[in-house]
Amino acid sequence: MRTLFVTDLDGTLLGPDRKVSAESVGMINEAIAEGAMFSVATARTPATVGPLLDDVDSPLPFIVMTGAAIWNREDNRYVYAAFHREETAKRLVELYRKHRLSAFIYILGDDNVIHIYHIGDMSDLEREFMEERLHTPYKDFHILDREEGQLPERLDKVLLFYSMRPEEEVRRVYDEIKDSDDLRAVFYHDMYGDEIALMEVFGQEASKANAVRRLAEMVGAERIVAYGDNVNDIPILEVADDAVAVANAVEAARLAAGRVIGPNNEDSVAKDIKKQTKMLKNLD
Repeated sequence: MRTLFVTDLDGTLLGPDRKVSAESVGMINEAIAEGAMFSVATARTPATVGPLLDDVDSPLPFIVMTGAAIWNREDNRYVYAAFHREETAKRLVELYRKHRLSAFIYILGDDNVIHIYHIGDMSDLEREFMEERLHTPYKDFHILDREEGQLPERLDKVLLFYSMRPEEEVRRVYDEIKDSDDLRAVFYHDMYGDEIALMEVFGQEASKANAVRRLAEMVGAERIVAYGDNVNDIPILEVADDAVAVANAVEAARLAAGRVIGPNNEDSVAKDIKKQTKMLKNLD
């Protein structure tokens, strides 16, 4: 049975150092050589996914930006993208401006590069975020200073609105759009602490689950094995035939999984992929 193995990165395949260990790379490549179909489903963009998986031999496209796009690193091409409708993107720009909430806007260009614009005044944190991502062939920032820059005339290929501001600022917009049926808004806290809230606003069809289904269809997979550790991985666990959580996963992800393996700091995902591949080969 043609099986697609798809895993989250941070907290799942990646170790505490946020890298794929040499041991994991070796085991995954062994499984691929035995016929395993391997991919990832991550919130990251190609700018970090590409270097992280540089030594992994998988020819399959990768699911990036929480399912907003599927990216083929073989030719650096986006083979699928779930855009905002243009009228929705324009409405969001006006809403952000009304509430004085700044945001990065990710737009996929005809050159297969993500072009990033910014609305609102830029904070020190936002500038630091941008400067850490400037030197990559996968993104092009159209930001000259701390003030709002010029947006392109067309907003028909917007993938994401991304905000990282004090919680009260972000929540004002989130509360106004969270129940909209033409977009998907995600509000959460991360490494920046409780004071800073992050919000990602995607097109209506953008999700890890939809992207995994689409990828499985693209590669002719008859079965899906999915690995995750956090709440945003639950959708791929729910669509998988074999839903697997790592031992360090949050409780909600463990409950959504059919089984739990070892933690991410013990190469557990790679070990399981290698084991499952051998079992499937023996069945054949």
